[in-house]
Amino acid sequence: MSRTNLTSHVLVPVANEDDARVTAKALEPYSVGRVTVVHVVEKGEGVPDKTPVEQSESLAAESFAAFRETFPDAESRMTYRRDVVDGIVDVANDIDASTIAFHPRESGRIVKLLTGDRTLHLVTSAPLPIIALPHPE
Repeated sequence: MSRTNLTSHVLVPVANEDDARVTAKALEPYSVGRVTVVHVVEKGEGVPDKTPVEQSESLAAESFAAFRETFPDAESRMTYRRDVVDGIVDVANDIDASTIAFHPRESGRIVKLLTGDRTLHLVTSAPLPIIALPHPE
């Protein structure tokens, strides 16, 4: 896999509509080539899903629309995975992304303890560069 430019094809994970807007605004000042936004629907394996599939797909569509307010040509991907970070990395590999750019979401230590620290997992396990975007002013 040949990657010549760090931002030639940026994969941007988003969780919801607000997150998509904030992340797009944070990415906007930077020179990027192609942008693909991804929403991972958490699926339970052998357990009930956290939300109904239709609701998850609607949330993804709203998130993509919000992101396209800033990046109208952004491509979109939705994937269903038990592990959100694995889903992001799989999509990055599938589309041959040059990097993953994300806006870290705020959460307390208890939330991180109960749900796992996805930021740490993404940064330490992704096979390609990760860009943590600052909060837009």
